Formats: sequence, C-alpha cells, structure tokens
Amino acid sequence: MESPLLDKSLEFATQIVLFYEEYSKSKKDTTIVKQLLRSATSIGANINEAVYGNSKADFIAKLHISLKETGESIYWLTLLERTKLIDYDFDFLLSLAEEIKRMLIASLKTAKGEKQ
Repeated sequence: MESPLLDKSLEFATQIVLFYEEYSKSKKDTTIVKQLLRSATSIGANINEAVYGNSKADFIAKLHISLKETGESIYWLTLLERTKLIDYDFDFLLSLAEEIKRMLIASLKTAKGEKQ
C-alpha cells in the first residue's frame, strides 16, 4: 500500500536517526536527543499501526497519537535549535515535521468526515 504520509514519516524518522548518530559524536548530553529519537520514530510506527488497525476508531486513535508525537518532536527540535548545542539544519527537520503535522490533521479530518 502506498501512503505519502507513511513515506514522509519514514523519511523524517530516518533523518532523525542520522541526526542522533551525528549528535552522539559530540560527546554532549544526549537526554534531549533521545527524547526526540523516541517521539520522531513513534510517528511512523503509529501511522503504520493505523493503516492496519481493526476499526475506524482504532485508525483515528493511532493517527491522534502520531499527531501528538509530531508535536513533541517539534518541541524537542525547537529546543535543540534554541540551545545551539550543535550546528545543524534544524529548519529542514522542522519543515518535515510541520508537513507531517499538516498531513495528519488533514487525514484526521477526512477520517472523521469533517470538512476541510
């Protein structure tokens, strides 16, 4: 099954894993980055579960979890950008996360039968 949302979330998770690997080499505290890694990789995992859910309610619930995890990822990325602990293209990662957020909101509205 082809899903632009799944593809985009996998791309985001991949970029976050690569960022995590680069950040880990800096020998700085990884607490925040580990939180980011957990939330960012959870997005696609929950979207995948939604696709294979048992019901429409299950589908909607998993997309809501993905939306929450996306919001959390945006928070951690913004915090990392503001602290300037590492020089990195956070705009790219934030842009990907914002795109996923918009796609999730649109998908939720469609699933709930709301007008967009």
